[in-house]
Amino acid sequence: MTARRLTLVGLDSIGDVAAGDDLAALLLDALDAAGEQLQAGDIVAVAQKIVSKAEGRMVRLADVTPSPEAGELAAATGKDARLCHVLLGETHEILRRRDGLVIVEDLRGLVLANAGIDASNVSPGGQSVLLLPTDPDGSARNLHETIAARTGVAPGVVILDSIGRAWRQGTVGTAIGVAGMPALLDLRGKPDMHGRPLETSELGVADEVAAAASLVMGQADERCPAVLVRGLHMPGNGTARDLLRPRNMDLFR
Repeated sequence: MTARRLTLVGLDSIGDVAAGDDLAALLLDALDAAGEQLQAGDIVAVAQKIVSKAEGRMVRLADVTPSPEAGELAAATGKDARLCHVLLGETHEILRRRDGLVIVEDLRGLVLANAGIDASNVSPGGQSVLLLPTDPDGSARNLHETIAARTGVAPGVVILDSIGRAWRQGTVGTAIGVAGMPALLDLRGKPDMHGRPLETSELGVADEVAAAASLVMGQADERCPAVLVRGLHMPGNGTARDLLRPRNMDLFR
């Protein structure tokens, strides 16, 4: 019997990414630099940050004129009013707020701090902020299809960000865009090791891929914004929206 094995390879030769860059080409070049070629069943996990940069989602705070509503949010939280203006533009609903923190449901349906807007590893001096991709599932699908067209191999793609959880300390790599693989694996009805059918088991497999890849990427100056994940072989076509808990089932709201 062959032992189960999951391999993760950091793709750390991508370098700085700018608006308009061909991200699929950068990923393929990074695979080549790492001595890897795509195989059937591979997954490419990509940090949200380089997707957002390639899609031109950077905002210079000097160009922002805060609205009155942004000024009120800034007064309540101690945040920069310009940042609050950008945050509100990405927000469907503010769920919680306190000094230094705003929890929102963003325009994509994600529940997260500060609408996912980030200034770390974005620009020197923190004078610009980076927004999430407008359509992360669409971004993942584009990478999936473009890489398949260029190589003949259609990898799963997971775009991930570090997101906190209502019931646990610490952020964890979380899938915000998925293509070419399941996002949520429904195991209900399958037998356990004693033959009893599982009744409630649904596996957030894309989030598990994101968390594993995040360990390899790091969170500071590692400069490893993508990871090749090999060994799962999970055919399917899910989206990250499959992972969003319906509002009527969300006990934290």
